[in-house]
Amino acid sequence: MIDYRQNETLTFEEYYDFLTRSDLGSQYPIERFEERITKLLTTRSVSITARNHKGKLIGIAFGITDFVYFLFITDLGVDRAYVKQGIGSKLLHCLQHAAGGENDITVVTIANEKATGFYKKSGYRSHDCLVVKPCGLWTDFKVV
Repeated sequence: MIDYRQNETLTFEEYYDFLTRSDLGSQYPIERFEERITKLLTTRSVSITARNHKGKLIGIAFGITDFVYFLFITDLGVDRAYVKQGIGSKLLHCLQHAAGGENDITVVTIANEKATGFYKKSGYRSHDCLVVKPCGLWTDFKVV
């Protein structure tokens, strides 16, 4: 039994622990890591969390939205022990619904190369018109 929750408050410590158990922990830069994650946890527009029967955080989906037209998925991750169980798909569906629903909200994200198959399977398409300007402080590392 998986419990999905909308806009749940998470602590840095709980989120950090989750990152060590998911592939999402390799997407953040090392610069000001704790400061930036703490800000992320308090300023995202919409979020969905997934917890197992013991209450352990096993999945997250965070987004920024105008609640009218667009939702940008900033973070989507599932604990490695729970992948391929439909949790990521359910998180995406719940996040879009929380932002306004599939009839009104267009969803966009920048997908990790390893995740493109998942997004395609979930009905997402790749578009060449997406433009990106990376931030200046970004040194790759992996949360362990």
